[in-house]
Amino acid sequence: MTTLKVLGKPASINVRKLLWVCSELGLAYDNEVCEMQTPAFLALNPNAMAPVLLDGDLVLWESNTICRYLAQRYAPGRLLPEDAAGRARVEQWMDWQATELNNAWRYAFMALVRHSPAHQDPQAIAAGIEGWNRHMRILEGQLQRSGAWAAGAEFSLADVVLGLSTQRWLSTPMARPALPAVQAWHARLCQRPAFVTHGTNGLP
Repeated sequence: MTTLKVLGKPASINVRKLLWVCSELGLAYDNEVCEMQTPAFLALNPNAMAPVLLDGDLVLWESNTICRYLAQRYAPGRLLPEDAAGRARVEQWMDWQATELNNAWRYAFMALVRHSPAHQDPQAIAAGIEGWNRHMRILEGQLQRSGAWAAGAEFSLADVVLGLSTQRWLSTPMARPALPAVQAWHARLCQRPAFVTHGTNGLP
């Protein structure tokens, strides 16, 4: 089997999605940090963003898409159900993470963790915190309904992408509501060695 190559800094939340999935599935990979503004990298991803996956001649970008590919290609049915309804439930929460949850935390995270000079408007920070917490309450409601895992009874790719986002929420210095289902689910994630390596590793 060809060793996979993951391009991107291992500190990146989106790169860590791939590393976690590879670790869950026991896939061999090389993680390479490279300059993203070079012609060589832009030929792989014209967005100049990481991660990029190289699997033989296949080049893929967009982290959630790569996670789906790895699960489907190397362990069908394990992290992504093969039946249409089960797969849709997982992908629904993956897409929500990428489009809704990520956009909710962006301003507050850049201000409070990255200390970006461009993200220091107090009102925008407060609105960002409120929006982030509101989205986490949506996850709380889902976990109360689903029980053990984000998309149902089985651990899936939804738990990977949402788990890293939740780790970021817990790591950001801000006021957070008490969300017992989220806390219990996070504790279950912490029992998985791959999450300990790529999630609770001191990186937000």
